[in-house]
Amino acid sequence: MIQTNKNKILFVLLIIVVATFFFFLFSIINKVKYSGTENSKTNQILNTKVDMPESISVVVPPMISHIQTPNQVKAVYISSWVAGTASFKNKILKLVDDSEINSVVIDVKDSTGRISFEVYDQKLKDEGSVERRITDLPSLIQELHDKGIYIIARIAVFQDPQFVKKHPEFGVKKASNKNILWSDKKGIHWLDAGSKEVWDYTVAIGKEAYAQGFDELNFDYIRFPSDGNMKDIYYPISEGKIKTEVMASFFEYIRSNFGSDGEKISADVFGMTTTNSDDLGIGQVLETALKNFDYVAPMVYPSHYPPGWNGYKNPATRPYEVIQKAMEGAVIKAKAIGENPLKLRPWLQDFNMGAVYTGDLIKAEIKAVYSVGLDSWMIWDPANTYTDSGYEKQL
Repeated sequence: MIQTNKNKILFVLLIIVVATFFFFLFSIINKVKYSGTENSKTNQILNTKVDMPESISVVVPPMISHIQTPNQVKAVYISSWVAGTASFKNKILKLVDDSEINSVVIDVKDSTGRISFEVYDQKLKDEGSVERRITDLPSLIQELHDKGIYIIARIAVFQDPQFVKKHPEFGVKKASNKNILWSDKKGIHWLDAGSKEVWDYTVAIGKEAYAQGFDELNFDYIRFPSDGNMKDIYYPISEGKIKTEVMASFFEYIRSNFGSDGEKISADVFGMTTTNSDDLGIGQVLETALKNFDYVAPMVYPSHYPPGWNGYKNPATRPYEVIQKAMEGAVIKAKAIGENPLKLRPWLQDFNMGAVYTGDLIKAEIKAVYSVGLDSWMIWDPANTYTDSGYEKQL
């Protein structure tokens, strides 16, 4: 009896051991099978080509770098059309290679309101202002930087018929009919300088330009209109406000949005801001610009001064005297408010107006800049046909 019970116990224990063995065996098999299935699914997912709709494109911004502002900026202006046309661009680059020129100013947005290259900011894309005049901006930036050329982005601000077409609510209107856009003597529409939406649009363009490799942002047409039927003009946002205060607020807004990432900003102002004590009716005061920008560029083109200015019958024929007088006034104003006069970087002319501008006249302009203790300048020619003999040869 005892032996029989003992055999039963051993039999039961054997069954338990066998059952346990098969339980663990099946568990391991199932786990391996499960893992293999998941890995297979994972590999299938990773290796599956996903067909994206054609309307979706993923754009990766190029890797960019910047170069420091030269101690002396000696720049020429290049329109966006020329910058995007190899044959014309190369003529200017030859001048840069052969002469003292070390910087270029290229239109990012000119007075047509068109942005000259493809942008990555979707909000800018949605505005519809892009016109790809420069089809391969990354290559252009790289080419210029490889030559050590400092690149300045010119952004025309309040003269912008493209933006006002889409947003007429921000446009300057006729006082006689506030539903009709006002235009200057060239028939161009303007934006109200007090529009915060326009300020934001301008900042977005500046951020885009810097992100794509421009080294400095230059703001032009940062003023109220100066010509046209000024008796029939209405500002939907700035009406009743003091123009100098509107412009000061805009300057401060630009300053507050740039600089933290290393951006340098500059402002173009009327030449007569250097000697006049008023705002010329356009809201521009040199001292206000000097306080808010890294560099300020008075447009002291001798041809743009009126006959009889400072006793000169035709100022265009007296480039040295006109620029010396104008920039001397700018230096005095800068020192009076504690700003470094070397922030002044005037625009000079290399175009025929009032006189044929020879190499000697261009050199006279540059000499006048140096005569008042300044060391930088920029040269404007809307046709981009520069006079080689006006610039010192590269040593």
